[in-house]
Amino acid sequence: MDKSRVLEFACIRCGASYPANVTIDSKGCARCQDAAPANLRPIYAVPQPHPLAGATSSRSLWRFAHMLPCAEAAAVSLGEGLTPLLAAPRIGAFVGVSNLAIKDEGRNPTWSHKDRFSTIAVSVARARGAKIVATASSGNAGASLAAYAAQAGLKCVVTTFAGSAGAMLAQIRKYGATVLPLVSKMDRWSLLEQAAARYDWFIASPYHGPVVGSHPLGIEGYKTIAYEIVEQSNGTAPDWCVLPVCYGDALSGVWAGFCELFAQGAITRLPRLVAAEVHGSLADALASGADALSERKMLFDSLAVSIGTPRSTFQALKALRESGGHAVPVSNHGLIAMQERLARDEGIFAELASVTPLIAISKLKDQGIIATTDRVVAIVTASGLKDLDRSAGSNEHDRIFQTTDDAWRWLDEKGLDLAS
Repeated sequence: MDKSRVLEFACIRCGASYPANVTIDSKGCARCQDAAPANLRPIYAVPQPHPLAGATSSRSLWRFAHMLPCAEAAAVSLGEGLTPLLAAPRIGAFVGVSNLAIKDEGRNPTWSHKDRFSTIAVSVARARGAKIVATASSGNAGASLAAYAAQAGLKCVVTTFAGSAGAMLAQIRKYGATVLPLVSKMDRWSLLEQAAARYDWFIASPYHGPVVGSHPLGIEGYKTIAYEIVEQSNGTAPDWCVLPVCYGDALSGVWAGFCELFAQGAITRLPRLVAAEVHGSLADALASGADALSERKMLFDSLAVSIGTPRSTFQALKALRESGGHAVPVSNHGLIAMQERLARDEGIFAELASVTPLIAISKLKDQGIIATTDRVVAIVTASGLKDLDRSAGSNEHDRIFQTTDDAWRWLDEKGLDLAS
């Protein structure tokens, strides 16, 4: 962290201020812990300028370094950001929205949006002299942090749990990180808490409950998704922006980015946000008006493992409330079919969690909340290569043909129109 940039931290709920050198211990604001645990956010020493006007020509999200807690010269970068915003008319027609675009975060270096977080977090960790960075992760965050730690020459430890997607665990190990699978999810956090206290590891993820969110400086990286969406849309914001949500780091960061753009006059209105969640804690909190989210009973094992938390965070709830948004619980029903349709119709192969926004859009369209003509951006947060062990079942196309005649015979039996 550039100490000349971050003046202090403030609670996102009550506004209480904390010094710039406060220990980020995953508990958030001390004043709010009992009532409604809430994360902190950085307060910059000088007013932040126009997010887009100050952008440089750098080929990564660090072109927006003037809006981030580190200078570009201190950045640990793998070329993250600048992901495409793709018109998606065919899948849009399927979900009932004629003006749908997809922000494909699977194009990032480790194939997920987590790279926007990790580039900031690891840059801060290295600047502070940390030797080991660590996270509790079901996959994407661990793979991302491991890659950036490798780039920075730091060691990385990832605590995880049984049932994490095998492809993602393999990816983490390929980057040289140490993976510690634990039977109890809570033990992951206990281990990280002990490591922070004993050895001063830089912990990027939450490691206390109830969760408030990840490291607030890393979350700043997600603001750049909003900047890019507006840039790629000729200076306009969408009517709706829909994300898969676990603890709401990306949702909170994207909302902060849109708010900064609005405050500086770069956009004339703010979008409404939608959280595609699994077990419904945000939907419940929106309905009840409470700030403290209740833990929901997990009635099924979600295929969207990266967002399968029984309780989200106040930071996510705050973004939804301020934007006039919605939270939509999404089950396993239709998830793999939507993944396959998106790939077949638009050429985008998304992680199972990343297609939950499309199901949420369809539900809100059916309820009359999203209009057919609304401009909607769905954020695909990760590549479908991440959880192939969950999404790919037995496939008749694995058949091997002995001769070309066999192959032609099979094609004929399938009734494929090969002449068109």
